[in-house]
Amino acid sequence: MIERDIRDALARGDGRPIVIGLCGAQGSGKSTAAAQVHAALTADGIRSVALSLDDFYLTSAERTALGEAVHSLLRTRGVPGTHDVALAMTMLDLLQSGEPVRLPCFDKTRDERATTAQWQVAPAGVQVILFEGWCVGARPQSDAALAEPVNALEAEQDRSGSWRRFVNDQLAGPYQRLFARLDRLVLLEAPGFEVVGAWRTEQEEGLRRETGNGVWAGMSDAEIHTFIQHYERLTRHILDEMPRRADLVITLDEKRAVIRAKHAAYI
Repeated sequence: MIERDIRDALARGDGRPIVIGLCGAQGSGKSTAAAQVHAALTADGIRSVALSLDDFYLTSAERTALGEAVHSLLRTRGVPGTHDVALAMTMLDLLQSGEPVRLPCFDKTRDERATTAQWQVAPAGVQVILFEGWCVGARPQSDAALAEPVNALEAEQDRSGSWRRFVNDQLAGPYQRLFARLDRLVLLEAPGFEVVGAWRTEQEEGLRRETGNGVWAGMSDAEIHTFIQHYERLTRHILDEMPRRADLVITLDEKRAVIRAKHAAYI
C-alpha cells in the first residue's frame, strides 16, 4: 500500500525526488517496511534509497559533551537533540541534487557512528527517499503537557523538567525544519506504548544474534525498561496526535499484523 501511494505521488510530482517519512514506535517494523518498499520500487525500476533517523545520532563524544552541558540524560541516544540534524539536512540536499551520495550509518552494537569508510553509497538520480525513524514527523508538545513526569525516569532524573523542555525545544526548532522536507508522512500505529517494551526486547535479541561473537551482551530486560522510558513521552504524544494528520496510517496489533490502513482525504 505504501508503494502504491509513492507511485501516485511520483505521478503528481514535478520530477524532483520525493521524501516519504515513515514514523513508528521502537520495534514497530519501520526498517523492515522501508527495506521492503525499497526492494519493491527497485523491482519496478524506481530508484530509491532508505535513510534512518537513527543513522544521524551524534557520536558518543558529542552526546557526552551534551550531557555535561545540558542534562545527563542526553548521553543516551534517541530523543530529539541527540541527532545531527544538520547532517541529515545535508544528506537530503545531496540526494535531491541527483548526485551519488555516501550515507552515514550508526553502529548500535558500539553505540557509535560508523567510520566514513563503512558508509554506503546511494546511486545518482534517486527518485524516492524513504526516511524512517521513531519520531519522524513528530510535533512538539505544549508547555502545559511538559509539567508532569510521565514515568519514573522523568520523576527521578528530570525533576526540574529541564531535559524534557530541551527535547521539546529541539523538536520545535531544528527538527521541524527537517520534517518540513517530507512530502508524505506514513505512521505505523502501535496499539499503545505498552507493547514497546516487548518489541524492543525482540530487537535486542536480534542485535545479539547479529553480533554472534559472545562479546557484546546487549541490554538486560531491566536496562531495556529504563531505556524505553526515554522515548515514552514523545511516543505517547505521537500516538495521540499523528493519526489525525498523517497521509497514511497503518494500524498494527501487538504482533505487528496490519489491522487497517487509512489514507488522508486527498489520496
